[in-house]
Amino acid sequence: MSGLFSAVGSLWTWLSTIFDPLCGPAGLFTIYSMFSPHTMLACGDSGWGDELAGGLKITIAVSLATLPLGIVIGFFVALAQQSEEKSLRLAAGVFTTIFRGLPELLTLFIIYYGLQILLQSVLAKFGYDGPIEINAFAAGMVALAIVFSAYCSEVLLSAFKAIPKGQYEAGDALGFHRARTMRLIIVPQLVRISLPNLGNLWMNLLKDTSYVSIIGLADIIRQTGIAVRATKAPFTFYSIACLFYLTLAVISSIGLFYLDRWAKQAEVHR
Repeated sequence: MSGLFSAVGSLWTWLSTIFDPLCGPAGLFTIYSMFSPHTMLACGDSGWGDELAGGLKITIAVSLATLPLGIVIGFFVALAQQSEEKSLRLAAGVFTTIFRGLPELLTLFIIYYGLQILLQSVLAKFGYDGPIEINAFAAGMVALAIVFSAYCSEVLLSAFKAIPKGQYEAGDALGFHRARTMRLIIVPQLVRISLPNLGNLWMNLLKDTSYVSIIGLADIIRQTGIAVRATKAPFTFYSIACLFYLTLAVISSIGLFYLDRWAKQAEVHR
C-alpha cells in the first residue's frame, strides 16, 4: 500500500511539473527566460521563478482550503442567529460582532500564537514541557475561515430572510422533516440568493491571504519580499505580484459569472 501511495505521489509531482503554467516546459517564466537576457524570473537556481510559482500555489491552496470551512461555519452561525433559543442567538451575535470588528491580522495573531500558548498550558498539566509550534498553514486557514464565516453568516442570514415562510410550510405539507426541507427546498434558494455577495467575499478572501506571510507561510507576498531583498528590484517583483492577484481576480470573476448564470438557469428549470 505504501508503494502505491509513493507511486501516486510521484505521478502527481511529475504531472504538476509538466503542466505548471509558470515553470513547466511551456510555462510563462520558462519561455521568458529563453528569450530574455535577464534571469531574475528564470526557474531553478538561476532565478526566482519557481519561488514565485510556489508562492502562487500556496495562496491558491490557502484560499481554496478556507472557503468551504468558512461557508460551513457561517451557515451554522446564520442558523443560530435565527434560532428560537436566546442563548444561541446571543452567542452568534457575539461571534459575528467580534470577528467583524477585529482586524484580520490581529485575528491571525490570536489564532497562531494563542493556540500555541493554550496547547502548551494544557500539555504542561500532563507533564510535557517541550516546545509547541502550530502549523502556519493550518493557523492561517482557521483564522481566515473564522473571519470569512463572520461576514458569510450575515450574507446567509439576509438570504434566509428573503425566502418566504411558505417555502418551509410547503416542506411540512409534503411530509418532509426539517433537514430534508432545508436540503431540497431552502438551500438551493439560499445559494442562488446569496451567490453574488458570497462572490464578493471570495474576492476579499483572495486578498486577505496575503496576511499569512506574516506568520512565515511562503505565499505570494512573502516570496516576493524575499526576492526583492535579494535582487534589489522591487518594481519588477511587486508588479508580478500584482499580476498574480489580478489574474486570480479575473479568473474568479469569470467563474462566478458562469456559476451565477448556472444557478439562475437551474432555478428557471425547477
